[in-house]
Amino acid sequence: MSGKVTHLFTQFATDISRLTGRPLAFVTCCVLVLLWAVSGPLFGFSDTWQLVINTSTTIVTFLMVFLIQNTQNRDNNALHAKLDELIRVSKAHNSFIGIENLPDKELEEILTELDEASTRLRKESGTPSRRRSQPKAKAPAAKPARKRA
Repeated sequence: MSGKVTHLFTQFATDISRLTGRPLAFVTCCVLVLLWAVSGPLFGFSDTWQLVINTSTTIVTFLMVFLIQNTQNRDNNALHAKLDELIRVSKAHNSFIGIENLPDKELEEILTELDEASTRLRKESGTPSRRRSQPKAKAPAAKPARKRA
C-alpha cells in the first residue's frame, strides 16, 4: 500500500478510535438501540425491523475490529519503542531490546530465567517468593481491634 493511503488509514483509525471511546458515543448507541426498540410496534416487529439492527451491529462490529486492532498495534509498537529506549539508556541488559519479536519458546525461556532470578534474589533478601504461575496468597485475616477501657 502506498504511504499516503497508509497515513490516511492510520489517521482515520485514530480519529474513529478516539471518537468511539468517548462516553457520548456509548450514549448515542444506547439511544439508537432504544429508538429501534421503541419503533418495534410501529413496524409490527417484522423481520425487516429485526434485520435492521442485526445487520447494522454486525457491520459496525466487523469494521471496528480492524480499526481497534490498528490503533492497538500502533500503541503497542510505541510502547515497545519507549521501553527499548529506557533499556538502552539505563544499566539494564541491552539484550532485552526487541525480545517481543522472539519466538514464543525463546520468550518463555527468558521469562523462566527471570522468574528463577527473582526467586533467588527474594530468598537472598528474605522477601517471600511470588512466582508468575502461582496465584496470589490470600492476605491473613485482620486481627480484631482492641477495646479501649
